[in-house]
Amino acid sequence: MHAETEKQMKETQEDSYSHVLKYTGIFGGVQGLNIFIGLVRNKILAYLLGPSGMGLAALFNSTVTFISQATNLGISFSAVKNVSELFDAGDEVRIQHFVKVVRAWSMLTALIGILVCMVAGPLLSNYTFSWGDHTRHFIMLAPAVGLMAFTGGEVAILKGSRQLKSLAVIQVLSVLVALLISVPLYYFFGQAGIVPVIVLMALSSMLITIRYSFRLYPMHLRGAKGILGEGMEMVRLGIAFVLAGIFGSGAEMLIRSYLNVTGDLDVVGLYNVGFMLTVTYAGMVFSAMETDYFPRLSAIANDRKAMSETVNRQIEVSMLLVSPMLASLIIFLPLLIPLLFRSDFLPVVPMAQIAVFSMYLKAISLPISYTVLAKADSLAFLVIEGFDSVLMVALMVVGFRLWGLTGTGIALDVSYLVDLFIIYFYAYVRYGYRISVSVVQIILIQLPLGIAIYGITHIDSPWLYWVLGLLLCFVSLAISIHILHQKTSLWTALVKKAKSKLSRNA
Repeated sequence: MHAETEKQMKETQEDSYSHVLKYTGIFGGVQGLNIFIGLVRNKILAYLLGPSGMGLAALFNSTVTFISQATNLGISFSAVKNVSELFDAGDEVRIQHFVKVVRAWSMLTALIGILVCMVAGPLLSNYTFSWGDHTRHFIMLAPAVGLMAFTGGEVAILKGSRQLKSLAVIQVLSVLVALLISVPLYYFFGQAGIVPVIVLMALSSMLITIRYSFRLYPMHLRGAKGILGEGMEMVRLGIAFVLAGIFGSGAEMLIRSYLNVTGDLDVVGLYNVGFMLTVTYAGMVFSAMETDYFPRLSAIANDRKAMSETVNRQIEVSMLLVSPMLASLIIFLPLLIPLLFRSDFLPVVPMAQIAVFSMYLKAISLPISYTVLAKADSLAFLVIEGFDSVLMVALMVVGFRLWGLTGTGIALDVSYLVDLFIIYFYAYVRYGYRISVSVVQIILIQLPLGIAIYGITHIDSPWLYWVLGLLLCFVSLAISIHILHQKTSLWTALVKKAKSKLSRNA
């Protein structure tokens, strides 16, 4: 009986690891395709705009994101919970009605966002730029803020209704259309095309999204009078996340503005490329957390032991998947930068190589941070996010002053390390989270390998650089494959499936 129980527990554990690995692969694959398309777009735009043009685009984009997150009342996040509950209950009448509520609030926040962007135009111009009057540009960007707000509501409706296939298609189509819009406009108008591109990309994203959401739940304006009062609970839930989003996007805007004023647009463009390569591209491993991991964690939030096990499994899979990617990124950055952008972006290589370690730390801290959300501890989430954002800006200022662009990479690492200590301590004390021995073992194997690979980048001999670097990358990959093979039955299932298809074809 004891042996049978152990066998069942092992099978359950394998299924859990396989589930995490499977959905991380699915959503990561979609994100990877988006990244590949984005790489092609960035390569073309780097040639058309150069570092200063990409820096200008980054400033406008970060400002639009900041205003959007500051005015959308968190509808894109909080509406998912309500729509999902109604969808699971199968109450079609109530879900149709609540969709009207979501859309009414989305339209209201869209109008608020447009007005705020237009009114704050002079302030944004003075604060963001040390040269010229860009008030007109921010006024022209106002429609993009409104379009993003409405799109966020529609995406929330699709998420709550479990339309994962539609959401994946929307992401891919949006990136493809963005490529088709931006390249000709930048080719003919250069930097003058930045503002029109941002607005047109927001418009195309909205049109693609409503093609699917309106088909699922057609737009009905009749009966919408007085409907806003019904969404107050949804709005209250989203406010904490809005404020946290303001801290995050506000910090990014402040950092880019500081680099622009203290340095120049070239520095902003280089920083943006380094940040994008390390933070955004590693995000393909983390993309499944909000869609799959967070709901699973929320369902067991009252069971401390089960929650700790779920968090630890997510950290293990994240570390095992992301570590070989990050190791390879460190080694191949000197080749990737000219290939993906232009040779005049090479000064960002040292910054990006050191900043890679922030993603090792994020693979550990992000699964733990979701415990705060699963417990609906919105105040703690807000305080931690606010502190992290303030710390990030302060460290960026100090890092840039001391070591230039490379200092911003060091600042990223230190800020993520402090965030890891804070979120682990809070989860340890508040929720009884305990890190597992297997997580510690994986960290003690993969992180030193990454540090050793970074040390190799300082070797002058190209021959030693590539031989040792590739060897350690292979070791990191082999270790990850070996551990995943031990912990999951996914490989066995894939082999069986392949053999089954071969036998049917024969």
